[in-house]
Amino acid sequence: MRGLRMNPGDRRTRSTMSIVVVMGLCCFFYILGAWQKSGTGRGDSIALRVTKETDCTILPNLHFETHLSLGGVNPLVMTNKVFEPCHIRYSNYTPCQDQNRALTFPRENMIYQERHCPAESEKLRCLIPAPKGYATPFLWPKSRDYVPYANVPCRNLTVEKIVHNWIQFEGDVFRFPGGTLFPNGANAYIDELASVIPFADGTIRTALDTGCGVASWGAYLMDRGVLTMSFAPRHSHETQVQFALERGVPAVIGVLGSIKLPYASGSFDMAHCSHCLIPWSSNDGMYMFEVDRVMRPGGYWVLSGPPINWKAHYQTWKRSKEESKAEQNAIENIADMLCWDKIYEKGDTVIWQKKADSNECPNKNGRASKTCKIEDADDVWYKKMEGCVTPFPEESKLQKFPERLFAIPPRILQGRTSGVTEEIYEQDKNLWEKHVNTYKRVNKLIGTSRYRNIMDMNAGLGNFAALLDSPTSWVMNVVPTISENTLGIIYERGLIGIYHDWCEAFSTFPRTYDLIHANGLFSLYQNKCDIEDILLEMDRILRPEGAVILRDNVEVLNKVRGAVMGMRWKSKLLDHEDGPHIPEKILVSVKKYWVGSDGETIHR
Repeated sequence: MRGLRMNPGDRRTRSTMSIVVVMGLCCFFYILGAWQKSGTGRGDSIALRVTKETDCTILPNLHFETHLSLGGVNPLVMTNKVFEPCHIRYSNYTPCQDQNRALTFPRENMIYQERHCPAESEKLRCLIPAPKGYATPFLWPKSRDYVPYANVPCRNLTVEKIVHNWIQFEGDVFRFPGGTLFPNGANAYIDELASVIPFADGTIRTALDTGCGVASWGAYLMDRGVLTMSFAPRHSHETQVQFALERGVPAVIGVLGSIKLPYASGSFDMAHCSHCLIPWSSNDGMYMFEVDRVMRPGGYWVLSGPPINWKAHYQTWKRSKEESKAEQNAIENIADMLCWDKIYEKGDTVIWQKKADSNECPNKNGRASKTCKIEDADDVWYKKMEGCVTPFPEESKLQKFPERLFAIPPRILQGRTSGVTEEIYEQDKNLWEKHVNTYKRVNKLIGTSRYRNIMDMNAGLGNFAALLDSPTSWVMNVVPTISENTLGIIYERGLIGIYHDWCEAFSTFPRTYDLIHANGLFSLYQNKCDIEDILLEMDRILRPEGAVILRDNVEVLNKVRGAVMGMRWKSKLLDHEDGPHIPEKILVSVKKYWVGSDGETIHR
């Protein structure tokens, strides 16, 4: 045994050799890693192929189908706060259009019907319940014609608008026959308009329907590739906009009152009013000036119903001949001053077209003196409506849809949007193509009829919506008022959207969106308002079993994930597409099905 013992010299030699071997191995693996990282080696490509083949982003325990059971929670995500359900009487609560609060404001110029949001101390910090029996809406296009009664258990319109035949109650559903406002049906009415307005060739893509009723006009225009932003106030017919959204038609609660509409100047290819009862000639034509502001040069304005064709109807309207004639004459004079050409008049319908070049407009009725003196025509959030003509810069001609969806928008070509160049636009498009592909791997129902009403809460240049563009869905692109103003670009691409401040409630009813997406929203609103308030608003407008996709910094999303665990959402945090070391992460969630009742909350 003594002969096997190493002497001190041998031990020093063995120790030196070990150090050399370890250092050699470290150097080898360092060089190997650098070689693979450079892209010269095959390590990255092999890893990428394995990742693609295994499709690790699919979440086997997070289901997106309807009527799911979401049991259990991630034990690593704890929340100290549980949000309780609100009382069932709040099932149709619209915080900024609350009828009791509205009655405290003046009726002049419809001020009482505008947005009046609750003070901080008045906000509800509970979960808005769905009515008992709430069912998944019908898929499009059946949803255009039928809505489950349980989802909007209110029959007022079937009684109050029985003459107009907007809506009928049949068994356990509402049916929408089109109404007597379109005696031969909405399609026949649109065919009449199409004899003058070029719907078929992609020239008309975005439309505005003022005082939309249940949005049948917008619903049937979708078959012609036209996206319509419909709005109506919340008043005694309180469910008009809710019915529109249940049908799968874009709509918001809104009114032409004293505040500018929340849309960029020159957004719409056409605007429409059918029996909307808006006093167009009042306030020296202020509402027509506002329509002119949001209508693109070369756009069309359709006015159908009072006071048009007053000679045939003034007695039915119970108005004097003189009054009816004076109102139509006033509208004609204002349209003339705005440089709109009357191109069609038949029966109860008149169509005007706005000149494509305002320089061609003579100084009719003092037009020059009525030009607005403003620096930014798109600065409209809570700004007073003005009785003046909004100047619009000469723009590059828009391509027809669908080409305009990915063409460089004129506002970018002309450098009218600060910080957005052609190169940035293309880079953003490529980035979102990667993001949307990831979303579709995570949730394979995206792009199907399962998600009809979609919202992007921080839309940027609109690429999320552009890459989802499908006849089975539409996207409400929201541009936060504190972000870069890109809404004009979104409309130039043939998409629709709206300005909004997420420190306040959105102008819609509860349960109106199937899928909500938000990129960087919570980082944007840090130190601006309470994250919980934004999440509660998302919960209010999200349908039971609806999905949410949030993309943001990991620290922010961890806070969000902690909050939503107390909101009956099931969530999963995912790594960025480019790997776990990227601080940006993705949080995907599904809202649990539950409904309220007088005595209890019902879960599935």
